[in-house]
Order: sequence, then structure tokens, then C-alpha cells
Amino acid sequence: MIYILHIETATHICSVALSKNGVLVDDIDEASDGYVHGEKLTGFIDELLKRHHIEYKNLSAVSVSAGPGSYTGLRIGTSTAKGLCFGLNIPIISIPSLQSLFEIAHKKLPEKSIAVLFDARRMEVYSEIYDASKLVLKKLSADVLSQNSYDEYLPLTIVGDANPKLKEIWADRNLSFDDEVCISATGQVEIAYQKYLAKDFEDLAYFTPNYLKEFYTH
Repeated sequence: MIYILHIETATHICSVALSKNGVLVDDIDEASDGYVHGEKLTGFIDELLKRHHIEYKNLSAVSVSAGPGSYTGLRIGTSTAKGLCFGLNIPIISIPSLQSLFEIAHKKLPEKSIAVLFDARRMEVYSEIYDASKLVLKKLSADVLSQNSYDEYLPLTIVGDANPKLKEIWADRNLSFDDEVCISATGQVEIAYQKYLAKDFEDLAYFTPNYLKEFYTH
């Protein structure tokens, strides 16, 4: 059996999931106005494994959100994942945060082109855009938004925690917003399993998240 623990801490949502042979077993998610990862993450992991009578030694790997996103959240998630992998002598698998959210959105909206946007600050976002066949239309980048950003990809459905501010500045555009699609460790399951089978692991000693701090005008 291949049990993988999945850790998602790129945003205000603290989320863990457990999968077995590439299929989701269970997950725990908590959203808050602040960052509860430091207080809640290890407890969520303990609770999730105990629910299903899985011991830590049964884990085959740990996957973790690789960014971009919150510096604090990513640092906590990575350090927790690394600690588990070092202690258990198992591999760590990195999952791009926006791709993870896209996987969740695509299951709900399989016929839509989807823009995944994470809030950064002011008019800044981290963004990635996919079509309905899961082809990447615009690669991951950090952007300063304008009224006409991403015009060439319209129509689009927007998901991510940047939605509240985007609804204000893009009120008159050919866009739809899905606020019900939220990031979760469940979005890592299929990607992590395929990476595990391919032995696509990170170097435990040197792995760091992709903070993607540089911004440019799009």
C-alpha cells in the first residue's frame, strides 16, 4: 500500500489529506483570518492518521505545497514535511500550489478555462491559466494587475483567494468567479501519486518553496 500524507499551507487555509494508492482517504481543512498553521498543523496530521488507524511508519511519502503563497505558511508546511521525512526516512514530494488548486477547480468546472490567482498585496497576484484540456495557457508568474490583464485568454473563470479584490476592479469584464473552489491538500493527491510512481522527489536537505517574490507588469 502506498500511503501519502499531503500538507497544504500556502494560504490562510491549513489543510492535510491522506491518500492510499492515489485515492483520497480523508482530509481536514480549516480556514481562518490569520495563519493557524503553526498551532494546528501537527495536530491535524495526528488526528487524520488516528482516524484511519495509520501509523507514521506506514507512510510512503509526504507531499507539500511548494508555493507560491504565504511565506509564513509555506515555511511551516515545508519544515513540518521535512521533519517527518527525515524522521521516517521517506521522500518528500513538492506540489505547485496553484496547480493543486486548479486540479480541484477542474473537477468542478471541466469545460471551463480557469485562471488561478493567489492574492499577494495591493494589485499584485500569483497567477497561472489553464484551458479545459488542462493545457497551461499562461505559465506561473507574479503579476501587477491592470484593467486589461489576461484579455487574450477570455472568457475565464477565476478561482483563488484574490477573488474579493478582483471582483471590484474587474466588475465589467467577461469573467466569472467561483468562490466555492478553495485550496485544499486534496488537490495534491493525484499529482503526488504520479510523482511518487515516477520517483520525482525533492532533495530533503536543499528543498525550499518557490516564494516567487519578483513582480512585473503584465
